[in-house]
Amino acid sequence: MDQPLKSPGQSALEEAFHRLFELSRTAPAASLDERLDRLARLRAAVADNEARLKQAISADFGHRSASETTIAETMMVFGEIRHAAKHLKKWMAPQRVSTALQFMPAKNRLIPQPVGVVGIIAPWNYPLQLTLAPAVAALAAGNRVMIKPSELVPRFSALLREMITAKFDVSEMIVTGIDDDIAMAFAALPFDHLMFTGSTRVGRLVAEAAGRNLTPVTLELGGKSPAIVDRSADLGEAAQRIAYGKLLNAGQTCIAPDYALVPEGQVQDFADRLQASMRAMYGTDPDNKDYTSIVSDRHYARLEGLVADAAAKGARIVQVTRPDDPAWKSRRKFPPTIILGVTPDMTVMQEEIFGPLLPLIGYKDAGEPISYINAHDRPLALYWFGKDDAARDEVLARTVSGGVTVNDCLFHFAQINQPMGGIGASGSGAYHGEWGFKTLSKLKPVFYRSPFNRLADLYPPYGAKIARLEKMLRFMS
Repeated sequence: MDQPLKSPGQSALEEAFHRLFELSRTAPAASLDERLDRLARLRAAVADNEARLKQAISADFGHRSASETTIAETMMVFGEIRHAAKHLKKWMAPQRVSTALQFMPAKNRLIPQPVGVVGIIAPWNYPLQLTLAPAVAALAAGNRVMIKPSELVPRFSALLREMITAKFDVSEMIVTGIDDDIAMAFAALPFDHLMFTGSTRVGRLVAEAAGRNLTPVTLELGGKSPAIVDRSADLGEAAQRIAYGKLLNAGQTCIAPDYALVPEGQVQDFADRLQASMRAMYGTDPDNKDYTSIVSDRHYARLEGLVADAAAKGARIVQVTRPDDPAWKSRRKFPPTIILGVTPDMTVMQEEIFGPLLPLIGYKDAGEPISYINAHDRPLALYWFGKDDAARDEVLARTVSGGVTVNDCLFHFAQINQPMGGIGASGSGAYHGEWGFKTLSKLKPVFYRSPFNRLADLYPPYGAKIARLEKMLRFMS
């Protein structure tokens, strides 16, 4: 049977991978100085192009708040690089591991080694941070890196390739696949580790493609992350902080609060405070430079469909204006939206929203939010607001999620000493700081036998010596 013809992009992709793969098997592992140099060059690439990066990302979105790009992207990348460079010598050092008494005298060590070639499939919503934070971990661990950015941010992707090409040799790190939609071909390459950030639906396809090569994967997915407003919460404070978490990047954030669970008698009060907070932050003018556009017409239309479906099924929609208002739609800015009276049959309660829509669900007793969350896929993030420590700890003990922020939103993601990762439908694996280094290293156990120990007693011919050894082992256990 004739083999299907490969596109030029796919052929170039495979050639680039095999070049990196061969080097990962033949060249010595990168030294500490080489890794620090690569991290320094990556920092310089971002610093030298910071203004251009903001412009490119904004152009890809239609409008992207420059302040949000600084806060949520460039500063986080700089933080990852600074932290890795500071701690890398310690991370790379062989770790002492205790040795069981029956094997003494001897010693154990755990030696971190590069896994080889790391593939990164990046998303569009935070294209700089969610591309380069995994790259920092890969470079710190001594790996060679291939990056596939999203086709939805072509200006950023072209600039990223220019930046990386200027600072890195093709044997170290490359950006590929920006001219062709080859994400599945990329995922099918036999990487030593593959990192994907994106939707759960695409994550399943990526994992399936990688699984054919037994490639380990780190999946940073999404889902419907809840915010629980406890009866002990300050409603105004909770409303302000949930509004911020929901509207950053116009809700196009995988860990944004997807819906809020509020005590039944406080739903309207909370909705009023939420709307006031949204207006205080972003006003009612679509030209507000702090408010980010939706990335594409298709995504805008999807959000319109979610609102229309909810309204048709009986929900009450609270907005400063309708999304079909030409002043908003021409800028692809979707008005902040609160949805009241939602029901399970509404699409907005079945899909990850990924936009500035926040459904509110009333509950009667403290057990209802826990039951509701546990009846659905485990979320990437969970947010709890209140002052009742016992109620807080009950939620933490009885729910499982990728991460939690208490009395705020999003900020667990920024903790560089904590792992970032999902569970189940919201992802697998983790990175950030040392967690990323370990994820992209092979921690190789090594046992060093001493010339003075009695391990030869285990060799045949067996007899009385084995009986004595067995007696000793039983006593020790």
